[in-house]
Amino acid sequence: MSRIGKKIITLPKDVDVSLSDSNVVVKGKKHTLTTPLADFVTLDIKDGIVQVIQTEVPKRDTKRAKSNHGLMRALLNNMVIGVSRGFTKKLIVDGVGYKADVRGKKLVLNLGYSHPIEYPFPEGIDIKIEPGKNLLVVVSGPNKEKVGQAAAEIRSFRKPDNYKGKGVRYETEIVRLKAGKR
Repeated sequence: MSRIGKKIITLPKDVDVSLSDSNVVVKGKKHTLTTPLADFVTLDIKDGIVQVIQTEVPKRDTKRAKSNHGLMRALLNNMVIGVSRGFTKKLIVDGVGYKADVRGKKLVLNLGYSHPIEYPFPEGIDIKIEPGKNLLVVVSGPNKEKVGQAAAEIRSFRKPDNYKGKGVRYETEIVRLKAGKR
């Protein structure tokens, strides 16, 4: 039995979890997320508490059953957090002449290339710009996977430079600078 899978999930007031066919549906005030139910797993939903139960007929702790148990619990917990609070990732655009701008449903980045980079917003993701000393790009949404993927794609347009630290990096990322020529 998975250690993560054993933990219960307490639902906030405004979140509802239900099963339809072989899918788990999590509804919040603004968002609804759906994911297929993994093999060897069922859900026990009672009084604002959800528990993921491993259901393999001969109750063997096979590797696949354990991994599905923990995975389903983690996905369900992320869905509950996503529909109630949401997820955000912050990226810093640092460099002379580097700019970011939101035009409609596109993020336009000027990162030292001969052309601007236009990044269309993925479905369900919101991107905002917070001006300051260094430009801050805030990627937010209810789906943790999509938020992380969008942030990773934006970062990949110009990864941080090892010599000057220029580029796009996560807010919490530490860039170690190398010494130049001596």
